Amino acid sequence: MERKYKLKSLNTAVSCILAFLLHKFCLAEKICSVPSEPVTIKENNTIDAVVVRINTSTKNVTLTLTENPDNAFDLRGLDLILKKRLDFETLLNPEELTVQIRCNKTGSKSITLTVLVQVKNINDNPPLFAQSKYTLDVNELTPVNTSVAQIEAKDDDSGVLYYALEPALNPYFRLENMYKPNILVNKTLDYEVVQQVTLTLYVQDTPPLSPLPGQITYTATTTIVINIKDIDNRPPWFQPCTRITIGTAKICLSVGYKGRVTLTEKQEGPLQLQPGPIYARDGDKSRNEEISYRIVRGNEDNIFKIDEGTGNITMLKPADIAGPVFLTVLASQVSNRDQYAATSVNIEVMKKSRNPPKFERERYEAYVYSNSGPENMVLKDRTSNKPFRVRARDDDFASGINPDIRYEVQYSSYVNVTTDGFVLLKKSVRTESFALQVRAVDVSTGESGTAALSVIVLPPVGVRSPSEGYRAGDMALLGFIMAALLVLSLIVIGYLISRLKKRNPDTLKLSEQTQPTDGLRPRDSMQFTNDGFMNEADMGRLAMRRPEKRDRKQELVSKWRVRVTPRERQGRCDSCGMRVHSNHVHRSSPALHPKAQGSKDEVRSILAKERRKDKQKTVWFKESEDSSDIEVEIIPDDIGLKHKEEEDVKSSSLALNASDMELSELTMMNIQDFDKQKENGSDHQEPPEPNKTGQ
Repeated sequence: MERKYKLKSLNTAVSCILAFLLHKFCLAEKICSVPSEPVTIKENNTIDAVVVRINTSTKNVTLTLTENPDNAFDLRGLDLILKKRLDFETLLNPEELTVQIRCNKTGSKSITLTVLVQVKNINDNPPLFAQSKYTLDVNELTPVNTSVAQIEAKDDDSGVLYYALEPALNPYFRLENMYKPNILVNKTLDYEVVQQVTLTLYVQDTPPLSPLPGQITYTATTTIVINIKDIDNRPPWFQPCTRITIGTAKICLSVGYKGRVTLTEKQEGPLQLQPGPIYARDGDKSRNEEISYRIVRGNEDNIFKIDEGTGNITMLKPADIAGPVFLTVLASQVSNRDQYAATSVNIEVMKKSRNPPKFERERYEAYVYSNSGPENMVLKDRTSNKPFRVRARDDDFASGINPDIRYEVQYSSYVNVTTDGFVLLKKSVRTESFALQVRAVDVSTGESGTAALSVIVLPPVGVRSPSEGYRAGDMALLGFIMAALLVLSLIVIGYLISRLKKRNPDTLKLSEQTQPTDGLRPRDSMQFTNDGFMNEADMGRLAMRRPEKRDRKQELVSKWRVRVTPRERQGRCDSCGMRVHSNHVHRSSPALHPKAQGSKDEVRSILAKERRKDKQKTVWFKESEDSSDIEVEIIPDDIGLKHKEEEDVKSSSLALNASDMELSELTMMNIQDFDKQKENGSDHQEPPEPNKTGQ
């Protein structure tokens, strides 16, 4: 019992000691405390930012940093703060930083607090390519979907990057996907088509289609130059040739060559071939490998020889058999005989021709309407629809017709010539005319002849051609010129007539009386009037008709003075041949010399009546002492006056008919009357009046 009691007492004492110690420890834990969860901080934080606050239960607690990663933290009182900015990319373990703080108090046991800090990475760095420009060489035979390069960018933020290739429509290359910048061949490459491709590779650190709101995006670019390399993958190509594509392969087909030689004649120098000399070039455009030539078939008689370097064919000897010779020529690369091509050369051995083709004319002229379309025939002339045709003769044939002659056109894109010589339009003509040259070729000998052809373009049917007449503008100009000339001519004629009338109206009237009349209307005769035998009414009428100036009348009166000579000196009357409407007295009449009774020079009228109304002339004789001369004054009635009105002319038509007599007869009548007066001694008797009814 006693032993049990001792053991019980000992257990109680130990329990008390443990309880005391546990109480002391619990009091120390309650002095300082920190959150047990990690504290998260974004990189690029603000300096002096509070990370966590230390909780204390009593005063006078001392805090000390015992572990400070990167020396980035500090204590300010009970606050754990950042004394510098944290960069996620430079921290060794940015996802968990451990900070330890010792908490001390006098009389209490010190404790250590642990703070876990996690630095959160933010997008603060752009992606970067290692180079700003990449150059790649890719041969043209690279298969499709083959990777030629993978160019990646780096981002210190360790985020996902997104790529894109520009231009997006580039047909030759593409990216494997937007997350992996693996560049693949997208299409078969051909050096002859494309020699270089330039691309731009874009990268960004945010999704291109759905970025987060407020999210910052950083991008970067680089240039990729891809050079296509030409590979020796094509044989030589004979020129000229036609290119065709079969799948991914390209082939150039040659039509071969043709030439002619004369039978039994050796031609010196290289043969002239059509369409040109033999020539082949490397099918790989940039390689330009050296080519060699040789004849592999058809030259069994060794008539021809080919130059290995140039491909020119020459003759070693004359051909002795007429007909075609077919040669096969092989062209191969000197560096690679596996790259070769073959073509045919057809050489025709012909008999010698004595006459080349010759056109019937050296120059032709044809016509075509401007509204003619393609395949319409050119016409022979303007007025018919006969087609135009050219013909060439060959005097080597008896008929002149060579069936091997073919026609062709040179220097024109408007027409074609058929094998029969008809000319057809290839397209609509938009010019007034055009010229070309027609060539006739003997296909069997190669000889040819030429002729010039001028094609005149006519307006459509119903439209007048400028060459057939004048244009509207030309006609208007011509009409204007003719009108101007007509007006000018009328002005000149009027001016000349007015000048003639002003200078000598009586002479003009005298000439008018000499013209024959039709007997239906009276002729206007000259009027000679004696003012002394006129009454007042006549004087008034005459005064109205006479001009104001009498000098003109006096001047004209003096012009009508004539001299009368004695009868025995009468000669030929030069002036009596004309028929005038006047009482004319010949100058040589001696009967017109009566002696004057009064004054020395007496003037008497020879008319029977004092006043004449039949529009005859009044003649006055002026006697002088010399009986052999009698001066006769003829006074025109219309000196300086206008012609009478139409009614006066009509009323005097009968009188004019009565006065129509010969001058010689009138003169003889006056002379006879004057002689009678001298015999009877009656000086004052007037001569009888002429018969008014006619001669």
